[in-house]
Amino acid sequence: MTLKTLLTGTAALCALTAAAHAERGEDGQVNILYWQAPSILNPYLSGGTKDIQASSLVLEPLVRYDETAERQPWLVTEVPTLENGGVSEDLTQITYNLRDDITWSDGSPLTAEDVVFTAEYCMDPEGGCAQRAKFDHIESVEAVDDQTVTVTFSRPMPNPYSMFVGGESPIIQKAQFQDCLGAAASTCTEANFNPIGTGPFVVEDFRPNDVITFTANDNYREEDKPAFQTVNFKGGGDAVAAARAVLETGEYDYAWNLQLAPDVLDQMAAAGQGEPIAAFGTLVERIEMNMTDPSPDLPEGERATVQHPHPILTDERVRRALSMAIDRQLLTEIGYGQAGQATCNLVPAPEQFASDNTECLTQDIEGAKALLDEAGWTDENGDGVREKDGMDLSLLFQSSTNAVRQDFQALIKQWWSEIGVETELRNVDSSVFFGGDPGSPDTFQKFYADVEMYANNFDGTDPQPYLAQYRCGNEPKPESQWQGENINRFCSEEYDALLDELGETGEPAERQRIAKELNDILTAETMTIVPLVHRGRVSAKSNSLGGVVLNTWDSELWNIADWYREE
Repeated sequence: MTLKTLLTGTAALCALTAAAHAERGEDGQVNILYWQAPSILNPYLSGGTKDIQASSLVLEPLVRYDETAERQPWLVTEVPTLENGGVSEDLTQITYNLRDDITWSDGSPLTAEDVVFTAEYCMDPEGGCAQRAKFDHIESVEAVDDQTVTVTFSRPMPNPYSMFVGGESPIIQKAQFQDCLGAAASTCTEANFNPIGTGPFVVEDFRPNDVITFTANDNYREEDKPAFQTVNFKGGGDAVAAARAVLETGEYDYAWNLQLAPDVLDQMAAAGQGEPIAAFGTLVERIEMNMTDPSPDLPEGERATVQHPHPILTDERVRRALSMAIDRQLLTEIGYGQAGQATCNLVPAPEQFASDNTECLTQDIEGAKALLDEAGWTDENGDGVREKDGMDLSLLFQSSTNAVRQDFQALIKQWWSEIGVETELRNVDSSVFFGGDPGSPDTFQKFYADVEMYANNFDGTDPQPYLAQYRCGNEPKPESQWQGENINRFCSEEYDALLDELGETGEPAERQRIAKELNDILTAETMTIVPLVHRGRVSAKSNSLGGVVLNTWDSELWNIADWYREE
């Protein structure tokens, strides 16, 4: 089966053999390989997908998105809606009723106080919560009783399903984290590495940036689940080795994020040990432009902060010229084939939220040169590098270590050289780049480079919390332990005003119009974010692993409690 067939056939992803397990843990061990190794198991202190997904074996939200992007009750009796009375008529309150059979892995009951505390934890301004945008416009989170939580918003919220919904926003135990509020959050190593959860597994041993051993949660709510007693969760290496370990050698059962050329995957799959699985969601490979100065000549506390604008990239014409020089169609062809679509949008899906902007899809080298001429960047000495006011048009371009990304970097460097831009390339080990360590100079949040390339996506189908990440003040900075979602330090009063309007708009067509406008401000109008490829999510499973349902709208490991060993 080719990758193209997988991407065009939903049935191929969902046709699973039912299996009943009489006893928890009877299938022994499952081996999972993430070539970007997790470095922390607290998704509130990391924006890295590998950390969020590893955490999801232990920590769970109140509501999840399934593989069709529908909300499913997880730790609650039902998803609150207007129809069932869980959402108030004026859209200013949402009430969750917890299930009465949920316990933490230490045997204590999950209560409304844990939910209230989770909100308090993420909303603390000194805590550096990586998911802070999900808690916008909350006036209060109250425990009505042990099983009931009411969230009150400061304004009507047509989309009240951001906090506590999806793998990025799980519930953490108050008893474990109560001394970890604010600035203390990053210092609570034991809690951050060994969280107590409600999920199907517990942490047995965690070696950051290496391997995690999980064991079945004896207090999990379904007596016969999980089928596996242990999870060997190995991190590190590269996408090629990860794919080979499942598809060719059969050493591992599951490998995530196989960012490889389609023909490479098809050749490996021919070995017969496993199969690639793939689906499109909202994942976008893109270039982020740094709006602040990352120069090492600045004091450490001021480097890459809003008090120092970028000396080159604050000129929109330069950013636009860099975008115009890129051939997105070629990048897509060599990097992803049928598993990618060239895009100009940060929000490429769902279709109703995708802008019809396609201008960037045509490479225009000559237009880019003319734009740099207009901006005053010229090559006076004939060395091939433009200069202005004694400064070379020279950029540091960083990304994570990955064969496809390094191919992209090399091509983009060549195209930029054709328009007179000198580019230094740097790649950083993925576990470090996405790790969120406030002491590391190499994280994507700290952004000690001029431009950087990576991909991420959002939970569910409504992009409001995702777009809210780019609100003024939401940038990573020293006082937030370098956590924050506004990676490129973009700030626009017009953008923030539109965010507020989106938050108050319930009519679907109007929500779609505003979301598209927000997308276009970040991309087509300002080129602060330069989208490249709308990527399909590609992973691989062994032929003996059953129960896997690929989910592009939530944690990829969302239903690991249902995985089992096929006969």
